[in-house]
Amino acid sequence: MITVKFEVNNIEREIEVRDNETLLETLRERLKLIGTKEGCGKGECGACTVMIDGKPVASCLVLTGQVEGKSIVTIEGIGDVENPHVIQQSYIDEGAIQCGFCIPGMVVSSYALLKEKPEPSEEEIKDALSGNLCRCTGYRKIIAAVKTAGKKIKETGVEL
Repeated sequence: MITVKFEVNNIEREIEVRDNETLLETLRERLKLIGTKEGCGKGECGACTVMIDGKPVASCLVLTGQVEGKSIVTIEGIGDVENPHVIQQSYIDEGAIQCGFCIPGMVVSSYALLKEKPEPSEEEIKDALSGNLCRCTGYRKIIAAVKTAGKKIKETGVEL
């Protein structure tokens, strides 16, 4: 076991984990942040995407010991059912949510993109979401949701 200190959704954490424990396991099993999903376990589907120091990362590929001193943001740190973030609301408004399994990773990747580029082109959106797979949609509504969120963020001045 090793002790790791890091921040999750603006809360400082210090926990003991197995030396081979992934960040995905720590988030879901120890911290009960179950919005981050396990899809493939190989970094190919994007369902487990979180932000580490502002960058989207597949949490199934990161050992918890590697996040010592880092800042993690999960879907729970972006918004929730009672108070959805403008990005989450845009996904709802555009009908981009079907089964919902991939949506936490999609929203986290969208958040990271819009933080860097508030008015991305369709190609930039596609590139930013290229690590996230959705088996339910044709991605058109997801792309529309990101565009809508960018417009709303610009209009309202919401900070990311």
